[in-house]
Amino acid sequence: MLNDFLKFLIEYENKVVDLSKETNLAYFNATISGKPEDYQKASELQLKLSKVYSDKEDFERIKKFKESNELDDQVLKRQVELIYNNYASYQFNEELLKEIISLSTKVEEKFSTYRAVVNGKKMTDNEIDELLKTCTDSKELEDTWNASKQIGREVYVDVIKLVKMRNQAAAELGYDNFHQMSLKLSEQEPEELDKLFDQLNDLIENEFDVLKDRIDTELSSKYEIDKSELMPWHYQDKFFQQGPKIYKVDLDKYFKEHDLVKITRDYYNGINLSIDDLLENSDLFEKDGKYQHAYCVDIDREGDVRVLCNIKPNYKWMGTMLHEYGHAVYDKYINQDLPWQLKEPAHIFTTEAIAMLFGRFASNPNWIQDVIGITDAEKEEIKENCYNSLKLEQLVFARWVQVMYRFEREMYSNPEQDLNKLWWDLVEKYQKLKKPEGRNEPDWAAKIHVALYPAYYHNYMLGELLASQLFYYIAEKVVKSEDAESECFTGKKDVGEYLKHLFFSYGSLYKWDELINKSTGEDLNPNYYARQFVS
Repeated sequence: MLNDFLKFLIEYENKVVDLSKETNLAYFNATISGKPEDYQKASELQLKLSKVYSDKEDFERIKKFKESNELDDQVLKRQVELIYNNYASYQFNEELLKEIISLSTKVEEKFSTYRAVVNGKKMTDNEIDELLKTCTDSKELEDTWNASKQIGREVYVDVIKLVKMRNQAAAELGYDNFHQMSLKLSEQEPEELDKLFDQLNDLIENEFDVLKDRIDTELSSKYEIDKSELMPWHYQDKFFQQGPKIYKVDLDKYFKEHDLVKITRDYYNGINLSIDDLLENSDLFEKDGKYQHAYCVDIDREGDVRVLCNIKPNYKWMGTMLHEYGHAVYDKYINQDLPWQLKEPAHIFTTEAIAMLFGRFASNPNWIQDVIGITDAEKEEIKENCYNSLKLEQLVFARWVQVMYRFEREMYSNPEQDLNKLWWDLVEKYQKLKKPEGRNEPDWAAKIHVALYPAYYHNYMLGELLASQLFYYIAEKVVKSEDAESECFTGKKDVGEYLKHLFFSYGSLYKWDELINKSTGEDLNPNYYARQFVS
């Protein structure tokens, strides 16, 4: 059995290693250029890679290795588990797989190249975000918010098709639906996630209600309208996922005149997580046709890690740079002696946790002082409002993820239901926003993750929970800070050493729950998040 598996492993890596690199590179190039031919190339390579994992004979072989329990070596056993999960999600008919990839690429191209039109003027996502934050004219805000949802109308028919095709694939593999399949094949149990999200709801619901009332009070004053007149477009964000600026601290001003790339480089290098090589291959500024969001990709699992951003000198993009290079250092510092299959993070949300741990520092006054040089007096002056701003972001985001997680779960459970109504029912329940009278639009489809990154979004929240757990562990056990709440780790090389050797280096050798226990001494615990962000 051992010899058979080692032989399979060589054949497997010969099929996927170079092709995976080529696919990642093509996708990265397509998101920069926005050209249909580049997206087509990426789609063709993705299909080719998918065909490797859809091979029925290879799946039977890996299934045999998994079920035999004859491989005692931990490294080999873990490779079997992960390779099995990779193959299992593709064991449906090839024509359906081809249709899913083709339609996904078509939808992604629409998102990448789409520009909303407001009163005859095309606007980028950055421009829409800026207007929603700064404008005080309710009519202009409404028009802009409506325009930001136009993409939903453009893609929703295709998204529902994708949902049904994904469900069809999951049914062929013996699962109730795609959402359930995705969780199980990513080593998460749906029932346990439901319990965790219910627990999180209980931990923060009352605090959010108090905060939401404070937000409404501030916004009604800002827009000179009654609280009862506040609508979704008044909350300074397309989906009310980050929260409006109600505290008197202008974080944007600290970054307006500064080089965000240099700040990011100096910070990570200072904690012994060098990113000089990672910056070299990245693409960080706006271009026509370029993907408007941000992401990190490990091209080859051998050190070619790249980040795509659309930097503007403001707080949002400072946080995004810290976030994306959190992903990047995780990828970079995975032990290169591990087999190729294990040279990736333990889970999607463990890499999100690192990204979020660092991304939060963009609003930490100690960090701002360290990297930009504000005075002690100014630091003290903004301290409370900085914390309140971060708390607002976190609690608003936590409620938003409740919407996303529960919407996706219900959508895949029954895609024939009235999804427009489902969306607004959840928005009203968890975000406490008022549905515009008579609105019946596919606003849910305007969120790119619903269309293209299915059953993924909940991992952002798990990442936030783990980020808080890691934050307190590093502050109290690694750097032994006397004031954990104010910690930002600037220049503390022990932080990089801990992360490199007791978190990053393991790659996916351990399942996510084992890694968390091994690195922090306990299971994933949402109480640390509550400790940080609930009074």
